[in-house]
Amino acid sequence: MSNAQTFEETTEGVRILVTPVYLSDQSDPADGRHVWAYQVRIENQSATQVQLLTRRWRITDGNGAVHEVIGDGVVGDQPVLAPGDGYEYSSGTPLSTSSGFMTGIFQMVDADGRRFAAKVPAFSLDGPGARNAVH
Repeated sequence: MSNAQTFEETTEGVRILVTPVYLSDQSDPADGRHVWAYQVRIENQSATQVQLLTRRWRITDGNGAVHEVIGDGVVGDQPVLAPGDGYEYSSGTPLSTSSGFMTGIFQMVDADGRRFAAKVPAFSLDGPGARNAVH
């Protein structure tokens, strides 16, 4: 993780930080398989409790092909965050190209039942030697 870069975005007091890492031990470039892990931290910097309900990821590879992932919660959890709380999880994604990027939205609900979309920052997926990135 020595070259890991963290990307961040804040929406209505919900701060989301993402740190992607290329997994060379799980990747096989000769076979067109590149794998990344990403660590996500969600911080509630608002004055009210929030809960993460759903996620929507948009994954774009180096050729511009897009894959969307939509579902309830994250890693099987729908965390509830009181003001000042944080939540972390790790996940990953494979690509057939050595670079790409991801972005997303977490559908949140606050203590008053108001729903809003917390933006996940766009983040680069750059494998070793990926020079002509699409992002």
